[in-house]
Amino acid sequence: MTTIGDNLQSQRARLWRACEQAGRAPDAVRLLAVSKTFGPDAVREALAAGQLAFGENYVQEGVDKIAAVSASGAVPGIEWHCIGPLQSNKTRPVAEHFDWVQSVDRLKIAQRLSEQRPSHLAPLQICLQVNVDGGANKSGVSPAELPALAAAVAALPRLKLRGLMAIPEPAPDFDSARAVFAQVRALFDALNAQGLGLDTLSMGMSDDLEAAVAAGSTMVRVGRGVFGARSYAPT
Repeated sequence: MTTIGDNLQSQRARLWRACEQAGRAPDAVRLLAVSKTFGPDAVREALAAGQLAFGENYVQEGVDKIAAVSASGAVPGIEWHCIGPLQSNKTRPVAEHFDWVQSVDRLKIAQRLSEQRPSHLAPLQICLQVNVDGGANKSGVSPAELPALAAAVAALPRLKLRGLMAIPEPAPDFDSARAVFAQVRALFDALNAQGLGLDTLSMGMSDDLEAAVAAGSTMVRVGRGVFGARSYAPT
């Protein structure tokens, strides 16, 4: 039976191959294990295999899981990333428990996270979610509105703006996917040209990580490839 450790080894090898094909260093891209709908035991198994960064889409599930994993003892270096759409009434538990938020797309959300981040914790690491291909029903700031939002978020206390996150619509082939991801990379480069000092491009998932890596991703989000198929819906 394939274990989570086996899956992690396979996904890391896949990521290294993608980096090699793109002419990038093998450690240029981080793997974020998306643990939504999987319990604390699955996270512990991944931790035992050396995985330290985990992504959660649902706030309460994530907070409960963070508490359960923490109850087993402190894990140096563990990171919890909120990667799902974030509503105003859910910002406080995220500010208090998560290390990263990758789905900020409005200044109001960033302001609330800044105000609610406890002063004894490290700054909350922020990525702005960009709706790069204009999907009407998707979260994300438009490319046109991105520079103003980035400048405003970068100025907020108790937050550190790290980069951009994108979830484009599925593309029909590698070149099409890479072209869309390249648009996000161009936005990232433009912000850095303005002096923002960003270092994180979170783009690419199980089905398209090779194209994302080729376009310059520094973090890919993989759930199914690490934990297996999800067999139940969150409550």
